[in-house]
Amino acid sequence: MKRVVITGMGSISSIGTSKDEFWDNIKNGRHGISPIESFDVSNCEVKLAAEAKNFDPLKYFDKKELRRTDRYTQFAIAAATDAIKDCGTEFEDLDPFRVGVIVGSGIGGLHSIEKEHLNLIEKGGNRVSVFFIPMMISNMAAGSISIKYNFKGVNFAPVTACATSSHAIGEAFRNIKHGYIDACVAGGSEAAITEFALAGFDNMKALTHAEDINRASIPFDKERSGFVMGEGGAVLVIEELEHAKARGAHIYAEIVGYGATGDGYHMTSPDPEGTGAAKAMELAYNEAEISANKVDYINAHGTSTGLNDKYETIAIKKAFGEHARKLAISSTKSMTGHLLGAAGAIEAMVCAKALEEGVIPATVGFLVADEDCDLDYVTEGSRKQDITYVISNSLGFGGHNASICFKKYTD
Repeated sequence: MKRVVITGMGSISSIGTSKDEFWDNIKNGRHGISPIESFDVSNCEVKLAAEAKNFDPLKYFDKKELRRTDRYTQFAIAAATDAIKDCGTEFEDLDPFRVGVIVGSGIGGLHSIEKEHLNLIEKGGNRVSVFFIPMMISNMAAGSISIKYNFKGVNFAPVTACATSSHAIGEAFRNIKHGYIDACVAGGSEAAITEFALAGFDNMKALTHAEDINRASIPFDKERSGFVMGEGGAVLVIEELEHAKARGAHIYAEIVGYGATGDGYHMTSPDPEGTGAAKAMELAYNEAEISANKVDYINAHGTSTGLNDKYETIAIKKAFGEHARKLAISSTKSMTGHLLGAAGAIEAMVCAKALEEGVIPATVGFLVADEDCDLDYVTEGSRKQDITYVISNSLGFGGHNASICFKKYTD
């Protein structure tokens, strides 16, 4: 079996349009939640989101390309471009069939769907863009990255709601570990801050109506009332260790385990027993060949919804037993909002940097303890702590669970 490491990272989010800016804000507890500016919210009950307001697509695309590229794909290509630059190679030394791309989206090109549907209603079918389908489909981010860099290995786009990009990273890890490819660009992107999407999520009671930006995304807090929609993309370059060492790559962290399960329970609610999520965590640390008590930190799914945070706490207790009381647990969605299909990838970046620098990020905005959420959620601010193993959880609508185990890299 091959060892698998992270050698490049790129992200676009409400708290940064570069890896370094993103991490600086994460470790200093700065959130990116603010009043929505991308459309008129006067008739909406949801007033806040985590918009990527500083993202400049012209840094990555010319104007002609932009007209043919949905916002979610723009985020993915921008993050991938930065990640590949960060890793220091475009892998020209490898057979292109040995470099993969696994980048997904939970929803895909929603901006294009809304715009072109309006064209259909107002102007007729012949005014729907000829690029509508390729702009809208959820695999186009992966396809576009592959085309741009001539990466011809395994290439697909998982679509598992909020677990999407954790599944992407996990599948990239497995493909490299078992020798099918030598490197992979993996992650996810999402651009769902639209009036249509917010109406849909709000009508199912998933979103907060909070208007205080500091008390909106408050995972594990008793007064949590729904998640804050985020947007952006995150991409990791994942590579076989010996190839990375041979080229002198900077290694952020090692990936050592992956667990993927299903709840088999409900369309939107997690399993109240936490069985599927617990099993995903167990599979991840078992593949890493460690006992549960070796895990130091969990970057929780922690959406700030009543059911998720309660049931994820139950799942952690089930997976870790008494050690759950000793774990540091935080939700960085308290800063980024919920990036849906991109959440797992941006949180994988958090885990890699936490291991590299020995900093556990906080759950920010927490004020009111909840008897149902009674573990250590790192609510006092970022914590300096030498950590060796961390787990990232992603739990998606439909009962899709993904957990990834990362290790501090040592030669």
